[in-house]
Amino acid sequence: MVLSESEVQIARGVAPFLALVVGVVLERTVPHAKLRPAWRTNLGLWLVGALLMAAVCGACGWTIAAWAQTSSVGVLNALHAPFGVGIAATIVGLDLLSYLWHRANHELSFLWRFHRVHHADPDYHVSTALRFHPGELLLALPVRLGAIVLLGAPPEAVVAFEAIFGIANVLEHGNFDLPRRLEQALETVLVTPALHRRHHSTERIERDSNYGTILCLWDRVARTLRPSTSAAQFATGLPGWAGPGARSLGEMLLLPARSGRSRT
Repeated sequence: MVLSESEVQIARGVAPFLALVVGVVLERTVPHAKLRPAWRTNLGLWLVGALLMAAVCGACGWTIAAWAQTSSVGVLNALHAPFGVGIAATIVGLDLLSYLWHRANHELSFLWRFHRVHHADPDYHVSTALRFHPGELLLALPVRLGAIVLLGAPPEAVVAFEAIFGIANVLEHGNFDLPRRLEQALETVLVTPALHRRHHSTERIERDSNYGTILCLWDRVARTLRPSTSAAQFATGLPGWAGPGARSLGEMLLLPARSGRSRT
């Protein structure tokens, strides 16, 4: 089955949107804390980033994967891997890349200038999943496309990964509590809202941990996993950015150009 670029874009966008709806419902049903979400700023950053990425890239992940498949470029294509293996390997491989890239965004000062926009949200909420500086999205693009070519990821697997990644990204930023038994079962494999909430702590030692998005395996292997539960209460956000500036779209767009603030 051959999909058009518009169909690919719809497939990538519908799943995270549905996850956002589910997340908002859960936040109203079993809220973790009383918050004042910065919807206007977070949606504004998402809109600017989405328009920029649509103009620059469109469905380029799908396109470059299709080219690699046709040209027999990449590990999976060279091995003539079965379709199911290609799907699984792509999801796992690109999730590992996401872990490494996320960690680099915390450890390299230039990348942190952009990524701190995400952490500057004083209220951890599903809309925080939309809060990324467009510059960060552009910087990540060649890394992701290079990995797709190197891996030889099937086009369908790229769309599947982007949909799953989008769902995980939204739900793990949810301001809601999970039942303890469900949380314990999920956190053996997946990143839960409690685990990722710890990553958004105002304390640097906690912020520089729990980098995973879909699987928590990478944090376990690299020993960057810090346990957390829905019962844990702590401040989230970035020190020095708890006021109106963190809720200003213009301030956040200009933040990477400002002199670097302390990462403590």
